[in-house]
Amino acid sequence: MSDTRTRDPEPSAAVPFLGSGAGGAGDTLFRLLALSAGLVVLLILALIAISTTWEARTAFAQEGLSFITSSRWDPSAGEFGGLAFIFGTTLSSSIALAFAVPVSIGIALFTNEAAPRRLRRPVVYLMDLLAAIPSVVYGLWGILFLAPRMQGVYDWIAGAVDGIPLLDSLFARPAIGRSFMTAGLILAVMIIPIITSLSREVIATVPAAQREAAYGMGATRWEMIRYSVLPWSRGGITGAVMLGLGRAMGETIAVALVIGSAPKIGANLFAPGDSMAAVIANQFGEAATTHRSALIGLGVVLFAITIIVNMAARGIVGHSDRKLRAA
Repeated sequence: MSDTRTRDPEPSAAVPFLGSGAGGAGDTLFRLLALSAGLVVLLILALIAISTTWEARTAFAQEGLSFITSSRWDPSAGEFGGLAFIFGTTLSSSIALAFAVPVSIGIALFTNEAAPRRLRRPVVYLMDLLAAIPSVVYGLWGILFLAPRMQGVYDWIAGAVDGIPLLDSLFARPAIGRSFMTAGLILAVMIIPIITSLSREVIATVPAAQREAAYGMGATRWEMIRYSVLPWSRGGITGAVMLGLGRAMGETIAVALVIGSAPKIGANLFAPGDSMAAVIANQFGEAATTHRSALIGLGVVLFAITIIVNMAARGIVGHSDRKLRAA
């Protein structure tokens, strides 16, 4: 008679749990290293803010709130109002975004959605090449080639819109080659590779099933891009635009060469102006005492504006992501 009793299975070797033993110690060490790296970045930012603000204390104490509300900048008279430079930085950066954003998104969509395979790689290489060009080269190209040739174009535009309300104020004579508009064009060329590269990477993350679903419902290519690709990529594209804006606001040498170095506030985009980064580069070498403190103060203001722009970008991206998840 056969033995029908079942035998107990032989005990198997114990399988270690993930996170136990040396692995758990490694995770703890990794968390500590990551936390330390993050704290170092915050510490560096805090040191920059504290040290520059301390160096600018003389100008801040002398001018008070008028440092950012007054447009009179006269070092010989001891008057330092930075509003004209804040205006010039904002205006030239806005012009750059107006030109760069449509071009960048168009290139990103072309390389991801429409370009033949043989054209994608050359376009990507060209964007990488533009990003690698030093800013001083852009500035030299702007002052030697672009500004002299654009002055005639500006004159023609000013004549064409003469008498048209609003436009005759934005595009008025005298039209100068070294102006807000030229600075904006140079900045646009400089930030196009940044916005394009980041937007292209974001658009590439759109799930293929989302595209196929749009095509399956009879959508054209443009409708697929409009209703599937762009809503999915909106947050990332916004972040790319904000990063490009931060680069445009902080650009120094290229802007200093083509903006005209004239601290004034006005609606004419063809007039010369100045920016915070440009005036720091132009005047810091010969500045002393309160003048030097005022230039450092402009750096503090620029730093604060850049932080605000980046925080706004994080908020916009987060809001867009929440809306997308809720949809």
